[in-house]
Amino acid sequence: MHSRYRKPLVRRFTVRRMRLLTERIEQVTAEHLDAMAQAGPPADLVTAFAKPIPSVMICELLGVPYADRGSFQRQVDVFHSGEVGDEELIAAYTGVQTYLAGLVAAKRANPTDDILSELTEGDLTDEELKGVALTLLAAGFDTTANTLALGTFALLRNPEQLAALRADPDLADGAVEELLRYLSVAKTSLRVALVDAEVGGQTIEAGATVVLSVNTANRDPERFTDPNALDVRRSGGGHLAFGHGIHQCLGQQLARVEMRVALPALFARFPTLRLAVPPEEVPLRPETADLYGVRCLPVTWDA
Repeated sequence: MHSRYRKPLVRRFTVRRMRLLTERIEQVTAEHLDAMAQAGPPADLVTAFAKPIPSVMICELLGVPYADRGSFQRQVDVFHSGEVGDEELIAAYTGVQTYLAGLVAAKRANPTDDILSELTEGDLTDEELKGVALTLLAAGFDTTANTLALGTFALLRNPEQLAALRADPDLADGAVEELLRYLSVAKTSLRVALVDAEVGGQTIEAGATVVLSVNTANRDPERFTDPNALDVRRSGGGHLAFGHGIHQCLGQQLARVEMRVALPALFARFPTLRLAVPPEEVPLRPETADLYGVRCLPVTWDA
């Protein structure tokens, strides 16, 4: 079943196809940086920058009308916040499902130039298309948004690393990989053992559910030297921020391009960008949240 859903998506999220989006990502990023500059300091970087950029891009890829994007973003926030009750969670989920049913029907009737329209040409049912669309929307919004916000926070808290990145733009690709390793916003993954296996002296029986700690793996001292340090010059990659194997994140190349464009543009546009509050006052998401992140990131700069 996993292969049935994944196969039609693989060719739509290739490295080449995502890199072709670079110019559009640059445009969207510039628009939001212009809005930040026009509004003036201070700003919440989460709402002004980190959330809107991946939100616009994933909605455009799936063909979600512009007017509906704000509503989608709020509902996805509810899914991942870890701060709402069951009633509000169910209401948000039901609202998204209802909307997606209408969107799938609209794409079948009048296909447009987007991924969801392309998927309606295959053999996926309407229910399956709704599930695929919801997964892509939720992942496309929140994971990259949290990484952009936390990445900015991490660089502002490590000024020597930010200075190195400013001094050598060629470090940008490696810095993105290091931030993905260092932050690991998707904290855990669940897998089921297909056969009996022994890991670290522990027997895992076939059929057992295994909780994989991504952030622990990404700070494994046997794999990374000084793993708790942020080092934009670190080489080698090898992190598990996007998972591994057949379940590796389909949208990883889109996330990489968005970060590669957005973070350097932010620091180039606002060279005096800094936290507007002490680091310990930046509010983090609760431990019950699906993703590691900040609720908001107050920043300021010299206007």
